[in-house]
Amino acid sequence: MDFVNILGVHVNKYTMDDAVAKASELMESDSLSMIFTPNSEILLYASENPQFTDVLNSADMIVADGIGVVYGAKILGNPLKERVAGYDLVCNLFPVMAQKGKSVYLLGAKPGVAELAAENLVKKYPGLVIAGTHDGYFKNDDEVIADINAAAPDFLMVCLGFPKQENWIYNNRQALNAKLAIGAGGCLDVFAGTVKRAPEFYCNHGIEWLYRLIKQPSRFVRMLALPKFGLKVLFKGRQYK
Repeated sequence: MDFVNILGVHVNKYTMDDAVAKASELMESDSLSMIFTPNSEILLYASENPQFTDVLNSADMIVADGIGVVYGAKILGNPLKERVAGYDLVCNLFPVMAQKGKSVYLLGAKPGVAELAAENLVKKYPGLVIAGTHDGYFKNDDEVIADINAAAPDFLMVCLGFPKQENWIYNNRQALNAKLAIGAGGCLDVFAGTVKRAPEFYCNHGIEWLYRLIKQPSRFVRMLALPKFGLKVLFKGRQYK
């Protein structure tokens, strides 16, 4: 079995290398493939919203974005090989794409952020093609889809925050002319430099959540999802098939 069922969501037991190889393979497909990267907050939300669980499980690849998901798998006795954060997955995928001259379309964040992210990405990954950009403050899906389809990107990064980004990809999957789409949260802000990612110490020890809490104490209420998720996995996790 190459996945672990965590509160109903089938999280793939991939290493980072596995995930990059799989993503590269999916990028060669004729129809749109999807990657979702849930953390414990997203899995908890999915467990309370069965329709969203179905959306997540429709993906071609689901990887563990947060350390809480890794711990959840351990609690269930079906451990993941490692954490595969969405940001790290994209950063590992870009050099492969650059080598092949593949293109990416950046969708999301505030006006101007995607463009700044694009400028930084082409500097960091020479050979990477930016197919297009669009901010996340749009009301007309058709116009955005038309722009994406005209660009025909190999890779579509949708950074609208959960559950909007996953639902958006899922609901428009048959209309999008792209090879691979990923729900990538706040990646564009980090690539643009408008938000700093946690220092390596926090990332390497699985405590990025603590860094974000220190920087944004207002996130405290959201952080309550972590212990709630752990308790739900501990007491109810084995009921999911």
